[in-house]
Amino acid sequence: MIRARPIAAAGVLLILSTTGHALGVSPYLPLNLDPQIERQIERVLILADKPVLSRPIPAAVVLEALPKACAVDAVLCAQVGRYLQRYMHQAGVTYANVEGATASGSGTKSVDPNRYGMREDSGYQVAAQVYVQPSDYVLLDAGAVVYEGHTDWTGTMVSLGWEYAQLDVGFRPHWLSPLTGSSMLMSTEAPTMPSWTISNYEPLTSLGITYQLFEARMSHSDRIVWQDGFTSGNPLLGGIQIAFEPASGWSLGLNRLVQFGGGARGNGNLQSLFRAIFNPARYSNTNPDLSVDQKATNQEASFTSSLIFPGKVPFEVYAEYAGEDTSRGRSYLLGNSALSWGIHFPRLWQRFDLTLEATEWQNAWYVHSVWLDGMTNYGIVVSNWFGDQRVFGDGVGGRSAMAQLWFDDWWGGQVELRYRTLQNQVYGVVPYQHYHDVTVGYSHPLGALTVGAEFDAGQDVFGGSFTRLAGFVRFGDGDSSRDTGGPDPEPSPRDAGNQVLIEAGINELRVNTDLTEDPATHTTGPFRTGAHFAVGARRAVSDNSDLGTHVEYDELQGTALLGVRLIDYRYRFASPLAFTAFFGAARYNLATPAYGYYFGMGLQWRDILPHVDLSTDLRYYDSVARDHLLPSDPHANRPDSFYDIWGGVLALTYHF
Repeated sequence: MIRARPIAAAGVLLILSTTGHALGVSPYLPLNLDPQIERQIERVLILADKPVLSRPIPAAVVLEALPKACAVDAVLCAQVGRYLQRYMHQAGVTYANVEGATASGSGTKSVDPNRYGMREDSGYQVAAQVYVQPSDYVLLDAGAVVYEGHTDWTGTMVSLGWEYAQLDVGFRPHWLSPLTGSSMLMSTEAPTMPSWTISNYEPLTSLGITYQLFEARMSHSDRIVWQDGFTSGNPLLGGIQIAFEPASGWSLGLNRLVQFGGGARGNGNLQSLFRAIFNPARYSNTNPDLSVDQKATNQEASFTSSLIFPGKVPFEVYAEYAGEDTSRGRSYLLGNSALSWGIHFPRLWQRFDLTLEATEWQNAWYVHSVWLDGMTNYGIVVSNWFGDQRVFGDGVGGRSAMAQLWFDDWWGGQVELRYRTLQNQVYGVVPYQHYHDVTVGYSHPLGALTVGAEFDAGQDVFGGSFTRLAGFVRFGDGDSSRDTGGPDPEPSPRDAGNQVLIEAGINELRVNTDLTEDPATHTTGPFRTGAHFAVGARRAVSDNSDLGTHVEYDELQGTALLGVRLIDYRYRFASPLAFTAFFGAARYNLATPAYGYYFGMGLQWRDILPHVDLSTDLRYYDSVARDHLLPSDPHANRPDSFYDIWGGVLALTYHF
């Protein structure tokens, strides 16, 4: 339990030092319900070198991060500390928000992204949560999000346990991504499902291991394929995340999501479920040797990573590589892939907070041949908001992007500017149009309340326009005024070893093309020379080791081959030499995009010239896959083509 005591910046260390060995359960902070304070909490975690791979965020994690963030921004630290006071009693109100709105346009039936299923034309939203904590190890929460047409019991749950094993039973939301604007596997797009979750917020071992395991009950479906017809019932949704933080400021996560059971399928055969989880290629939807009834689960998986660069202008770079199923009959390969990336600058010129994010996905997301409603709850996808911007059941590919800017004004208020865009692929069936959405918002403290307004305007993928004007009152943000015009902090010891990189060179690559199952369509081309460019960042994590990230471009036979490194490691020897190794996701820019893993290793001669390194590496792109979607594609039993690419790169890297 987090006990009540003063929590100004100077008092945080005292709180932590007096916490017992067993910390008990931790409450969770709001998730997409109070954007202003949520953004400030994200700032604190970046300044404290604490990556986030899932949400909601336990309050105890933020409390522990405050002392480190105070060294960079004491005013922000004190402000978030004041906010956390509401969690430090035996009973209280954690949040209470009231919003009234008016909307117009033919596109107002669209779902407002990440708002628990609320549509653009809802005239109001009311959200609140109260709690009672009779013991360090027991927490009772009652919460709800209410809008026109639905009451969602988000935040109503019972929590039991301690920091290494906390059990939450009730309506706990899940967000399995480092991105803040979207999540491929699990988000707040749909109403929250009743579930049980077991997780830890205090990392285990020196690898910084955190985990969560949950099972949720989805809404009723009449379209679950069974034997020669259909059965009706409530499918179940199981999820697991394992995350690692072996070095401060860098995390890697592995996520799985499985839909199973419902109606005559029961609650799922446990043996079949575990076989599907641990041998997905054998029991997946794509296996032609299985009958419909033997396909145990609808599966999704992702790899996520996040790196914080703690320089004078700190930023966080993060990525998510996800798959709707397996590929090429191999359990480790993700099929129907999606690649997301983002960068967040929490302190641009003191007053600005900038986030840029983008996602591209192949076809077949959130649709299935057994659970015909896909991974939905009350008809709304439980994952990325793009799934509700299409004809229902059309597993179309596409791309989306978001730019969000926050500005702290001179009078204690906050301005928000946000732009979203989405373009579904058009295969000649549905003439999707370009989605765009512009939001302008302002909030200001007024005593113990925060008041504000938000204007939203745009066009959906069917060409319907919409506008929405909302005013809101939020409880308990308190005095958010802050003087952000002071000088930048002095460089700290953690700034040493940080590098921003620009790289240029040449590649020698060859491609093995596997168009269909017919051996005559298998070809291996010669090695070809092309240009190589990259940008990235790295930071020292020990006396000899660095971790970083790269986004790289290679020209291959006149076609762009892009790579995003989820793991980028360098070991510096006592000599100028260094060893490098990397693993990431690749995009091959064909008629429709192809995706796959790539990995490699190499050597580097450091500082061959001042601030210039000479690097060479060998790399392999494994089964980069492209689905057959266009009339010109091969007609075969197998629905995709594969491209195995290998070779080397020689480049000069300038670091500063």
